[in-house]
Amino acid sequence: MESPVRITRRTLLVASAAALAVPASAAAAPGRGFDPVRVRGWAKDTWRSLVAMTPSGTGLPADNIPESLAASDRSGYTSPTNIGGYLWSTVVARELGLISKDEASARLVRTLTTLDRMEHHVPSGMYFNWYDEETGDALRSWPGTGAVVHPFCSSVDNGWLGAALLVVAGADRAAGALARRLFARMRWDAFYNPGDDPAHPVRPGGLIHGGFFPFDHDRPGGVYQGTHIGGDPVWLTTHHYDTTVSETRITSYLGIITRQIPPKQYFAMWRTFPASCDWSWHEMQPVGENRTYYGIDVFEGAYTYRGMRIVPGWGGSMFEELMPDVFVPEAKWAPKSWGRNHPLHVRAQREHGLIEAKYGFWGFSPSSNPAGGYREYGVDALGLGPGNEPGNGANGYFSDQEMTNYDVGFGSCRPATAPTPTYGDGVVTPHAAFLAMMHERDEAYTNLARIQDDLRAYGRGGFFDAVAVRSGAIARRYLSLDQAMVMGAVGNVLCRDVIRRSFATPAVERALRPVIGVEEFGASRV
Repeated sequence: MESPVRITRRTLLVASAAALAVPASAAAAPGRGFDPVRVRGWAKDTWRSLVAMTPSGTGLPADNIPESLAASDRSGYTSPTNIGGYLWSTVVARELGLISKDEASARLVRTLTTLDRMEHHVPSGMYFNWYDEETGDALRSWPGTGAVVHPFCSSVDNGWLGAALLVVAGADRAAGALARRLFARMRWDAFYNPGDDPAHPVRPGGLIHGGFFPFDHDRPGGVYQGTHIGGDPVWLTTHHYDTTVSETRITSYLGIITRQIPPKQYFAMWRTFPASCDWSWHEMQPVGENRTYYGIDVFEGAYTYRGMRIVPGWGGSMFEELMPDVFVPEAKWAPKSWGRNHPLHVRAQREHGLIEAKYGFWGFSPSSNPAGGYREYGVDALGLGPGNEPGNGANGYFSDQEMTNYDVGFGSCRPATAPTPTYGDGVVTPHAAFLAMMHERDEAYTNLARIQDDLRAYGRGGFFDAVAVRSGAIARRYLSLDQAMVMGAVGNVLCRDVIRRSFATPAVERALRPVIGVEEFGASRV
């Protein structure tokens, strides 16, 4: 089997501000307490933080910035994900009237022009993980410490950049041609292992590598030399992304859209791991049945939680479930899979925070740690990682600082050790609630308003990255990826699905909708 790998992330964006009237689309159907004017104000402040992160000379957003929003306090590094997030956030800022069309185009062209000259892996068109946001130079040493950085091409980071390029191509005439050219040179099959090398087998259908080192490096294990696109070999990771409820499915989508990766790869990923006692290490025993798609046998497993059957992610975070949904209208195109799972996952996160853990707030996803640093947060019951070794992120994500473990056992194979735990200082991150707003608009709005009003986790750059609800500790900084997720979700909610409409062109729909639309998950109300 492929070893499951925990999903880590990055950050993004850019910006500028102004204030115009709320678009007509924002005023529609205010509903139960939902205030589009207030949501637009949140987006305006979020955009301010992205502007503060982004040097005007390059248009590359820093990874993060503290509440000072001072240029001198920028992180000193950026990534393809961060850059992509700035691009789609600029489109949203334009749609909300925060910047003019001309300013949006100028910002987009500036960033794309910098991308065009930046060092990258030419045979695949893929970018390295880390760059200096002030110059666009690829990092060979880490800012501050001087530690050696070996360029690495990440399949996920490049996936978010590729998604952003398609958004720009569909949303901005002035920048569209350059965005299409940059996207056209990206080879998604460079990451695709079809499983034809007996020395490096993968599941039938093939899987996506974590990425590759284009140059020699200091990693002694976990890689092998090879290439899937011809030419000089690179150092491919031996680990592959093998779960479907994950941000990594965006890379599969891009490969399918460009016809560089076959549709069967989408079905090679696990929905859950098997229910047999041989696999009793994962979170709980799933229920489900086997179905076949594109010649691939798929176990349509689901976890049972609070009267719901839900297809889990690795860590049970909102980010894993919903970030690809910012771009692909998954619930519409795949009503029997994502159309079921997305609303159930959001409801489960809400019930965990409000009812099970009694935090009074909800929205759990990887973010800054209010105690310092960065940590993966999630709902343990919604993640495949067993969570039975608190402190080890490879064993699941937790919703509180104490890393309280939820364990209902694995049927008759493994006894339960903590079926009804008492939770501690829960940590919520606003970007998770913004993602949820695409499915539970009013509930997410109410939650965010209370985070602002009651927890005071808000500054000049919008919501701070995370807050511990009982201690009141706040991670008083802004991460560009998280701010970009806020902007993307708001753009879809207030601006008639602007990110989805820009990404999901008729050509994209013809290539992808038939693939994801045939599947039926095991997700349901019990």
